[in-house]
Amino acid sequence: MSPVQTNNLIDGKQTAEDIKAEIATEVAAMKAAGTRAPHLAAILVGHDGGSETYVRNKVLACERVGFSSTLLRYEDDITEAALLAKVDELNRDPEIDGFIVQLPMPAHINPEKVIEAIRPEKDVDGFHPMNIGRMVAGLPALLPATPSGIVELLSRQGIKTSGKHAVVIGRSNIVGTPVSILLAKNLDTANCTVTLCHSRTENLAEICRTADIVVAAIGRPEFVTADMIRPGAVVIDVGTTRVADANKKSGYSLKGDVNFAEVAPLASAITPVPGGVGPMTIAMLLLNTLRAAKGEIYPHPAS
Repeated sequence: MSPVQTNNLIDGKQTAEDIKAEIATEVAAMKAAGTRAPHLAAILVGHDGGSETYVRNKVLACERVGFSSTLLRYEDDITEAALLAKVDELNRDPEIDGFIVQLPMPAHINPEKVIEAIRPEKDVDGFHPMNIGRMVAGLPALLPATPSGIVELLSRQGIKTSGKHAVVIGRSNIVGTPVSILLAKNLDTANCTVTLCHSRTENLAEICRTADIVVAAIGRPEFVTADMIRPGAVVIDVGTTRVADANKKSGYSLKGDVNFAEVAPLASAITPVPGGVGPMTIAMLLLNTLRAAKGEIYPHPAS
């Protein structure tokens, strides 16, 4: 395999660190003024390896920026009713500014029911229908963390989006659909013409080759290949699938939705996996928690 160029890498890890440094400065000022630090809680059900790693990174990120954090762990046999009761408890806890229920959840728990049970003002994942609806309407909202992280990454890298054709591959409620909406917004960091593709899209490779920006969020390792990318395109890889790898101590390696070795030489800019979109997701989660603590989106009721 020929060596892959690296001068076109988008460093999501460094960009996320920059955002966390900005948050930490603001939190220090809050504490100096006598205001308590923002408090983020996370509920983790079961022992999914990817979720364990992700939640652990969230806890470490909270420490990095000076947040308080609480991790609530449950076995995968917890009943839906018991989980919803805990969500209600966190909703009513005035010391918790925001919380997340880590996905995926066991099959016997309805994730939509859990997401809808979270109060919109504490929904720092940005998944609640109220926040999604406000985003679509162009109103202030707690935005979904990964899609807003993608837009922020493009902005901070100085990548021109206005008037560009963005192709999003994948229509999930968590990434594909919301990022397509954000990229199309009449904002300085967006103004794209967006094509949203999915598993039933005909002539997918042909459509992708017309894109200035490709966002791959289909959840299939190395799905996007060189024949789908126009030379000079920007490629954002959202995928993080664990693939067995006997050469790794962990026994697996992370693969993105993009065949990096094939696509990187063609792209003008590309996110690696890991170290691309993933760190941005956590940074935007922290930013949502800070906004929730300050009452920026949903003003706190008068005490």
